[in-house]
Amino acid sequence: MINVVIVDDEPMAIQSLSWELTNFSDEINILRTFSDPEDALIFLKDHTPDCLFLDIQMPTMDGFQFLDRLSNREFAVVITTAYDEYAIKALKHEAIDYLLKPIDTDDLKDTISKIKKYNSRQVGASRLEQVLIDFNKTQYNKKVTLNADGKLTFLNTDDIIFVESDGNYSTLFLTNKQKMVVTKKLKEVNAILPEQLFFRIHNSYIVNLNKIKEFFKTEGYVVMESNHRIPVARQRKSDFLEKF
Repeated sequence: MINVVIVDDEPMAIQSLSWELTNFSDEINILRTFSDPEDALIFLKDHTPDCLFLDIQMPTMDGFQFLDRLSNREFAVVITTAYDEYAIKALKHEAIDYLLKPIDTDDLKDTISKIKKYNSRQVGASRLEQVLIDFNKTQYNKKVTLNADGKLTFLNTDDIIFVESDGNYSTLFLTNKQKMVVTKKLKEVNAILPEQLFFRIHNSYIVNLNKIKEFFKTEGYVVMESNHRIPVARQRKSDFLEKF
């Protein structure tokens, strides 16, 4: 089943596309439709469809602005519009297809095929990522596998000083003074990191226990080798001290 979300400021356009999709195949499920892009952004923070059909010309926010604000892009995007001058820009925003209104049945057939191919590749990539994560967990906790910038990166655990939460993203601070941003919540990163070496010291931070220089008990923070000060949550102080 292909779960679809439609965003278009014109209710008639939503109705027409919904009809086209559901009549085209019983494999397609219209998960939600939105005429207000702000409502769609809120929904997509916590839900991942298989495909987003997105109109370009909307009064409060155009489709490309919408894509720039998405925190989660783990799904195919198909641009729908009555105008053809946006095709190149759609490709630059990594849309898998571009449909002109009124939508032609043959064009829609090709689009559905592209969605299926995209999703099969994503499933394969996710499986590969999990296999590599599981493998690295058995390798004496020396490496972790992270998906960043469309590629799998293999990091030595000793290269990670701490991790900071940024909503649906997490930022890893590394020993080479570089930062790596991954599209994972902190709890997801925490599940990947070996618990013998890392500790979630605060709702917003995970620290490498080997990279702590000092712990100020009264003030309630640690100083890392990078000289960053990381707060220790009061309710986690006892568990943190047991690590030593």
